[in-house]
Amino acid sequence: MASGSKNDIVNRLLNVRVDDGGGGDEQHPPQNMLPSNQQARQLGQIQEEDNGQPNEPMPSSSNIENLQPINNTGGRLHNWQATKTTVKERLSFLFNNEILCDVHFIVGKEANQQVIPAHKFVLSVGSAVFDAMFNGVLATKSDEVELPDVEPAAFLHLLKFLYSDEVRIGPESVMTTLYTAKKYAVAALEEHCVDFLKSNLGTDNAFLLLTQARLFDEPQLAALCLEMIDKNTADALNAEGFTDIDQDTLNAVLERDTLRIREAKIFSAVLRWSEAECIRRQLQVTPANQRMVLGRAFNAIRFPLMSVEEFAMGPAQSGLLDDREIVQLFLYFTVNPKPNVGFLDTPRCCMTGKELTVNRFPQTESRWGYSGTTDRIRFTVDQRIFVVGFGLYGSYFGPTEYEVHLQIIHLATKKVCGSNTTTFCCDGSDDTFRAMFKEPVEILPNTSYIASAKLKGTDSYYGTKGLRRVTVDCNNGEKVVFQFSYAAGNNNGTSVEDGQIPAIIFYI
Repeated sequence: MASGSKNDIVNRLLNVRVDDGGGGDEQHPPQNMLPSNQQARQLGQIQEEDNGQPNEPMPSSSNIENLQPINNTGGRLHNWQATKTTVKERLSFLFNNEILCDVHFIVGKEANQQVIPAHKFVLSVGSAVFDAMFNGVLATKSDEVELPDVEPAAFLHLLKFLYSDEVRIGPESVMTTLYTAKKYAVAALEEHCVDFLKSNLGTDNAFLLLTQARLFDEPQLAALCLEMIDKNTADALNAEGFTDIDQDTLNAVLERDTLRIREAKIFSAVLRWSEAECIRRQLQVTPANQRMVLGRAFNAIRFPLMSVEEFAMGPAQSGLLDDREIVQLFLYFTVNPKPNVGFLDTPRCCMTGKELTVNRFPQTESRWGYSGTTDRIRFTVDQRIFVVGFGLYGSYFGPTEYEVHLQIIHLATKKVCGSNTTTFCCDGSDDTFRAMFKEPVEILPNTSYIASAKLKGTDSYYGTKGLRRVTVDCNNGEKVVFQFSYAAGNNNGTSVEDGQIPAIIFYI
């Protein structure tokens, strides 16, 4: 054998032409040649480097749907096996390749249809559905299988995984790939898709992914979506995809007790959804049609949780409630005992996670008197929280009941973010006692609020040596930093240094 480098010998071997018996000088197309270097690079199939090792780049998720099968009908690649040193490389080479293929899938609908070659053995090893399709009692005898309900890109992702264990999914293809993986019972690829969705879950897509999770029966993903919606209800409801969800998903969310948002904002979001649903059903957007398309979702709105001002400015003027319902709800807001209004009045305050408390006084003294003036303290936090109540000092004379009016006020706008008139009982100790809001009050980061409490009762203990800055360690490793300052105005005397409102009870 003539001498030469290893690469020269391999190149000569791989470029041998096989005579087809035609003879003469007539030129015939090469029957056993590798594709040109340019074609090999385009198809991502064979590229020999100087060291003789194969390099097989895989098309990206964005262009895999445009990958055309390798067509070798004019001849077969000679000795391609010698360039593949592992089983994985040899199987990967057969992906979307006409070599040795024994079945073709006609995937997609007419406008987006693609013919994809495959190998029954490889598919049967990786999927029980394919195994039954090709080897079961009712196995198909045809070498062509139509899949009109599957996207070509998703099917190629599935095949790539079955041939090479490679996962190539992106935001634009993950849902169709998940559908295809579930259809053909490829659990490992299904898990990869769900993990991808979990890692990309946010307030902007929580409702969209919740709809898909319910459709594909993915309870773990659905639970994560609901948790995201619970903790970031306002942002999730304002996301563009909210109005695109189906009615069952809307019902499931509105029935939750853990939404962290005022009911008036829920009503506004539901109103937007009903307008979009009317358009989807090609109905005129009228109050009657909006209530009709909402169905039982309308009854899940908890109108009694609104303030009378919120109700008067929104639902009462929307046209969705009839006159009797409006009158009954106004009576609910203004008289006792409360009439039955046909809408839930259960507070949406069953918060998830661990309840946390910030305490601003290390010591207590006595005594603090009350003459009808509010105790107030100004505060800010460094991340969003939800305040559910205050801890207050009680009487040092012994067991006593206090009446208290709680408020949280946005300092810049003077808007009352949350309020409640309630009672609490104390036992005569210098502990703090809980006085709670009806529903959580959202506190935005780096924004000044005033915590206000107007107590009616006997003189009480009060706190001293107050702290301006308090850091609360949360159960998940996070920290919340509170900063307190004096609240000017009509104040019963509470300040940073001493006074009432020693504790704020909250969730993150």
